[in-house]
Amino acid sequence: MGVIFGYYAALDDQDAGRVILYAEGQAGGSGDDQVLVSGIDPVVDLPWVEFALTGRSSRFIKSDPGHARMVSSAGDGESVISITDSLREALASADPDFLDDIAKNWRVSDSSAPSFDASSLSDFLRKLAVLAERAIADGAHMYCWKRLKLII
Repeated sequence: MGVIFGYYAALDDQDAGRVILYAEGQAGGSGDDQVLVSGIDPVVDLPWVEFALTGRSSRFIKSDPGHARMVSSAGDGESVISITDSLREALASADPDFLDDIAKNWRVSDSSAPSFDASSLSDFLRKLAVLAERAIADGAHMYCWKRLKLII
C-alpha cells in the first residue's frame, strides 16, 4: 500500500475540508490546480523544506498552529491537513534556482524518501511554489489531502 498526496489551495478550512469527495472512485482535490505526488508527506518531509527556506527551527514549525492541523477526515485513512502560511510565503517568494539547491540538499538529507532524485524533488518544489504564488494572490491557504492507495 502507498500514499498519494494532493497539495492545493483553499480560502479556509471549511472550503479545504470539502475535497474529500469522490469522482469515479478517486480522491478529489481542487480540480487541476493541485500538485499530486506519491510519497512526500507534509508532516514528515516538509518541515525540513520549511527550515531550509525560512530558517525556522523544527520546534517552531511543529508548534505553528498551521502545521499539520487536521481539517477533515474520512474512512480508510483519508484526511486533509493544513500547511503553514510561512511555508506558503517562503515558497512563493523563492527563486527557482534556490529551490533547485534545496532539492539537491533535501535529497541527501535524512528527510527525503530515497526513491526520489534531486530533479524530481526540484520539480515538486517548483510546482508547489507556483501553487503558493496563486494561493497568496487569491488570499488562500495551502492544504494537503492524503489517501491510501493499493499497489497491485
